[in-house]
Amino acid sequence: MSLIDNINKAFDHRIRLGIMSILMVNDYADFNMLKELLGATDGNLASHTKALEKEAYIKVEKQFIGRKPNTRYSATKLGKLEFKKHISALEKLIGN
Repeated sequence: MSLIDNINKAFDHRIRLGIMSILMVNDYADFNMLKELLGATDGNLASHTKALEKEAYIKVEKQFIGRKPNTRYSATKLGKLEFKKHISALEKLIGN
């Protein structure tokens, strides 16, 4: 087994790394919160959340708050597990 076996390609972009990091410490985050914290554009954030959703690493819930649409995201069990493996692999890589 090599040092990079558990490094997950799904998390190799800084925006995706940021999304998962935020969702690991918060039960959920909405689109605007992620956009603000990560300094991402609407389109950029949308494409990265779609990629993580496709892998089933995050769950997307759309709702209305008042009359405004609101999209919120949370990490799935699989997403949390894979992200922890990814971080652990990075730590091993750095430690060697």
